[in-house]
Amino acid sequence: MDIVISNSTGQPIYEQICAQIKGMIINGKLKEGDALPSMRLLAKELRISVITTKRAYEELEREGYIISFTGKGSFVASKNTDLIKEEHLKEIEGLLQRAVELAFMSDVKLEELKDMLILFYKEK
Repeated sequence: MDIVISNSTGQPIYEQICAQIKGMIINGKLKEGDALPSMRLLAKELRISVITTKRAYEELEREGYIISFTGKGSFVASKNTDLIKEEHLKEIEGLLQRAVELAFMSDVKLEELKDMLILFYKEK
């Protein structure tokens, strides 16, 4: 599984794992019923604690992205990806609204704001 952990973001590792797995589900890299690596295997691959992977999987299960079966493992749950995407779009709109408000207060021009957004987008 292609998960990249960064210690420089300030974001907890379990949140980084959750965000990347959610992204893989939304963009179709992981499909309904696909098996996820075991918590131990993922922890070993990422060189992190099993407790951290357990917390990430529990969060993903609580949000309905995955389903876990004792002795069988964790799998991508059936979930309406259009609904998930719509939830994300709503969150993005709120964040962009806040960015525009801050830009106005700081007299940041639209071109500067667009340049920043493009730079951040290309970094991903």
